[in-house]
Amino acid sequence: MAPDLDVVTLPAHGRMADDETARIDIAVFSADLWSEGRGPAFMKVLLSAPKARWLHTFSAGLDDPVFDLFRDRGVLVTHSAGSSAIPIAHTVMMQVLSMCRNGRRWATAQTRHEWDAADIIDVEDRTMGVIGLGGIGTEVARLATHFGMRVIATRRTPTGDEPCETWTSDRMHELLPLVDDLVLCAPLTPQTRRMIAAPELALMRPGAHLVNVGRGELIDEEALVDALRTGRVGAAALDVFATEPLPADSPLWGMSNVLITPHSAGTSTLASDRAAAIFLDNLGRWVRHEPLRNLPA
Repeated sequence: MAPDLDVVTLPAHGRMADDETARIDIAVFSADLWSEGRGPAFMKVLLSAPKARWLHTFSAGLDDPVFDLFRDRGVLVTHSAGSSAIPIAHTVMMQVLSMCRNGRRWATAQTRHEWDAADIIDVEDRTMGVIGLGGIGTEVARLATHFGMRVIATRRTPTGDEPCETWTSDRMHELLPLVDDLVLCAPLTPQTRRMIAAPELALMRPGAHLVNVGRGELIDEEALVDALRTGRVGAAALDVFATEPLPADSPLWGMSNVLITPHSAGTSTLASDRAAAIFLDNLGRWVRHEPLRNLPA
């Protein structure tokens, strides 16, 4: 893609010499930097790079304020939206099935060597609501229909080619009383922050299930804890949280009707390969002076 590329790599200690920083004009924020906790060091170095012109990130979300700092400086920021849609959708369906089929209860019984027979809930004929029908939400909706679920989604502007019945986002409150399983796939924006709070939880069917693979701040966590304790929400599967890692004193850890995963729903080898392919395609475009893919609107 770029045979003459001169590469500098962030050292393990997270600091870079001034002469190397001064050479940087493009950068890729890869998944290993994030998983190893070196994201802040990477961003600090890049923010001090005087020639930086383009940043590509492995993730789809650009809601962190650091990306605004780059855009304010005139740095192009591109993302890898779509690369992790398939594994995230697989995780959603795993969690939907687990909540209906006593996954956590039976796993706990196994560790105690207990024979804990219990009824299961059929996933077939349940109604799933998908909030946010981008790449992830679309794949979730597609998979859910194969399990015999009725799917209704919301998005800002339906296009007519969605894989399920799709309403405009302003009808979310109309949708909530109809769903057995609510899946949040929306990005975090000023409009979606705490979009699911006490009033919205009160609209849901008693005992309905909730899955969040969007952003933690889409939900008022305190209100969700209350709803889980009272049974208003029967169970929740959460991959994202307002504070990450989830603090050890969060009541969510100890709740028997909560499934917790560490922001890892989309972590897979194929997802990483797809994210790398998007960056490499953009690198070729950059060298050829062509428009870049996945520039946010």
